[in-house]
Amino acid sequence: MLSARNQFDGTVKSIKLGNVMAEIIVAVGDMEIVSVITRASAESLGLKAGDAVTAIIKSTEVLIEK
Repeated sequence: MLSARNQFDGTVKSIKLGNVMAEIIVAVGDMEIVSVITRASAESLGLKAGDAVTAIIKSTEVLIEK
């Protein structure tokens, strides 16, 4: 059980692997959540497009400016 309340079930849309980091795009309904995790974590989880996952967001703030 996790203390984070912002949990969104979704599907891995795409994965871009870099040397150290991996960008994971998760489709949640009509929305996409982009997460950057270590490549080692992505490989350890065995993530691939089409996988059912839960995006868990735990942050003190989210900033967007245009």
